[in-house]
Amino acid sequence: MSIKSLFVGAIGVAVLAMPVVASTASAEATTSAVAAAKTVCVSTSGAPQFRQYIIAGLAKWNETVRNVQLKECSGATLRYVEGSYGQQGSHAVTNGHGQGTIYIDYQQMAKYDKVRITAHETGHALGLKDHYQGPCSELMSGGGAGTSCHNATPNSQERQSVERLWANGFTAPEVWSIQQ
Repeated sequence: MSIKSLFVGAIGVAVLAMPVVASTASAEATTSAVAAAKTVCVSTSGAPQFRQYIIAGLAKWNETVRNVQLKECSGATLRYVEGSYGQQGSHAVTNGHGQGTIYIDYQQMAKYDKVRITAHETGHALGLKDHYQGPCSELMSGGGAGTSCHNATPNSQERQSVERLWANGFTAPEVWSIQQ
């Protein structure tokens, strides 16, 4: 075999292998990005009647942002509880860093879209504020969009805000522990 044949053959193998190497690198980058996401552990034990809606609300966030993921796991820093909260209705008491308590109100859950309520309140735990004057397309417009609004998905601006806030694993300076 001549040196020229050997050289041409080696280049051919290298060219054929490039897409495999590139796709492997791409898969590794994707895996790395998912692994780099901050996980916020949640507890739904205080809201058993609404667990399915809470899980669906968490999924809305998990499907649309990469820097933070929410899931049920031990050591929860974010908990959901259900009850009657009068004028306050459903609300979040949170530091906006994935820690605190989300109160799910029976009366509001009977009146408004259930997944929208849980996804909206979860938005507060991710650092977003209310924008009641916003349209139905804004998740953080909450009840301001009216009872006919069924959008439970954060819009692009809300997603970008959460991605920016959680870009470096947004964590609180203080340590929180939630007793069950």
